[in-house]
Amino acid sequence: MHEALYYETKEQNLTACRLCPKLCTIRAGKAGFCRVRQNREGTLYATNYGQVTSFGLDPIEKKPLYHFYPGSYILSAGTVGCNLRCGFCQNWSIAHGDPRTTELTPAQLVDLAQQQIERGYDNIGLAYTYSEPLIWYEFVLDTARLAQAAGLKNVLVTNGYINETPLRELLPHIDAMNIDVKGFTDEYYRESCKGRLEPVVRTVEIACRQCHVELTNLLVTGLNDSPEEIGQLVSWVASLDPAIPLHFSRYFPNFEVDRPPTPLQTLRQAETIARKKLDYVYVGNAPELDGQDTHCPQCGEKLISRTGYNTRVTGLDGGKCSACGRAVRIVGKA
Repeated sequence: MHEALYYETKEQNLTACRLCPKLCTIRAGKAGFCRVRQNREGTLYATNYGQVTSFGLDPIEKKPLYHFYPGSYILSAGTVGCNLRCGFCQNWSIAHGDPRTTELTPAQLVDLAQQQIERGYDNIGLAYTYSEPLIWYEFVLDTARLAQAAGLKNVLVTNGYINETPLRELLPHIDAMNIDVKGFTDEYYRESCKGRLEPVVRTVEIACRQCHVELTNLLVTGLNDSPEEIGQLVSWVASLDPAIPLHFSRYFPNFEVDRPPTPLQTLRQAETIARKKLDYVYVGNAPELDGQDTHCPQCGEKLISRTGYNTRVTGLDGGKCSACGRAVRIVGKA
């Protein structure tokens, strides 16, 4: 059993978790909202430490990360639990279910990543993903430190729902993040995700100054897909850095939400709105829209072609557009 970080013990053996904005006060014998931080006689334990629900070698584009070592692979691992509850959750069976787990130490997971390289795979490191890695905090922190020391890259695919102090402790060991901005109103976060918008905004604003960041926005039919809300999201991203890649993703009914799939027209409209202010805009989960290629924001030349997870560099020369010479923000080889 691994003691948790970021908590306080109160009177009557209560524990106050300080990892995420939920700020759960947990009675002895009970767990917090995330289900994986449990109070045992006044000590808070991370019950998911080393518990892996699934792992596999994924294309980096699956995260999705389109501007971070394009065409490479990354060993990806996830755990159980989540500190939000989105009615449309695509991974609800591990986020809110009780899946079987395999126990691994940080050293064993790093060793698995290195084995992929030894076997000839283009593996750049480790991605903490599938459910919510920030509530796997202690294990991710320990593993990321070892991976970094071994020369591997660390990637988080996350909802960004974490308090500032633990985030800042983790970030020096993280190379890239895809942060899922669920919507851009506090009402949407409260009603659809059981959370708040402000902590996610803060996470993005801090992270984009310390590592490579890309953002994903799942457009759920009739809930967060208005042109006004999309416009507000885009304006905020542009105010941080117009070169931050933004991925709009198509929703399909899942878990507790049975609204119709996102209309293709809505996705195309979101893309049009975003391209007015952002350099790199993508549409995912909708192959019929052909929204996965990277184009030069200056001349429109196709720079990277993507079909599914097959990636081909077509118009880059030394990190610049081969047609007009515009510098393109790509981290790592392309």
